[in-house]
Amino acid sequence: MSKKPVKIVTIGGGSSYTPELMEGFIKRYDELPIKEIWLVDIEDGKEKLEIVGKMAQRMWDASPYDVKVHLTLDRREALKDADFVTTQFRVGLLNARIKDERIPFSYGMLGQETNGAGGMFKALRTIPVILSIVEDMKELCPDAWLVNFTNPSGMVTEAVMRFGKWDKVIGLCNVPVGAMLDEPKTIGKTLDQLTYKFAGLNHFHWHKVYDENGKEVTKDIIEAMYEGKDMGIPANIHDIPFFKEQLLQMNMIPCGYHRYYYREEEMLAHGLEEYNDPKVGTRGQQVQQTEHELFELYKNPDLDHKPEQLAKRGGAHYSDA
Repeated sequence: MSKKPVKIVTIGGGSSYTPELMEGFIKRYDELPIKEIWLVDIEDGKEKLEIVGKMAQRMWDASPYDVKVHLTLDRREALKDADFVTTQFRVGLLNARIKDERIPFSYGMLGQETNGAGGMFKALRTIPVILSIVEDMKELCPDAWLVNFTNPSGMVTEAVMRFGKWDKVIGLCNVPVGAMLDEPKTIGKTLDQLTYKFAGLNHFHWHKVYDENGKEVTKDIIEAMYEGKDMGIPANIHDIPFFKEQLLQMNMIPCGYHRYYYREEEMLAHGLEEYNDPKVGTRGQQVQQTEHELFELYKNPDLDHKPEQLAKRGGAHYSDA
């Protein structure tokens, strides 16, 4: 039996992450037979939308699949009869992220987009917008699933459920997937040989790991963390080591974002050092430069695949989520 052609709408479609998303859809086309993709953005993001939209179409044209990429600034036009809606927008664009980081740092506090004062700033700007999207979905695509990548993912997704009264929603980030893809090799295993058990969600989770015989190997991975092996720490998190004895006593592996809690003083000191260095700047300022480089690459009419430089953006593997 043939599968129903799928319509996907991505709000924030002009994001530099869009090629990562397209790559994931192409890899999984047999499971999700997409017919059309609508990339939606706002007037201020029009130029980026056009650049990344053309690249997205080139990626599909280079694949074996016949998929049309539509570009629009009209969200409601795109949402009509959608099957899935993915959200990856940033209210206020990157300049707002930079303010989210620099304002807390100016008061000697951590500035970060998923937690702390910066995360709260971003949530307060984002939640009204996501709720308005949900209202449009109730009218235009009431059977669709909402897949939220917009940070702070936990707060935004909870708001959709509690205040938007929309249960067909999943909130995702790339952090758990990154752990599952990078940790197995540190103990000479592959992912299909291991079972992961998670407590918590996304940027606030811990996990335990078991091998194919049911034996727990969490402590083996913890030991490997201190042997200089690549643990897949996201590019946007400064790699200050956790306290080894703390992890061994917990017998759980925290996600990288727990550094903002378990190593708060060190992370704050590092953040302030970058904030005070005009040649470095906050993470948002660094991303601004990375995005400029990425969009110059995306303009290349011969580029029809995700460039390696996108991994610097901090969203590696997010389409695998």
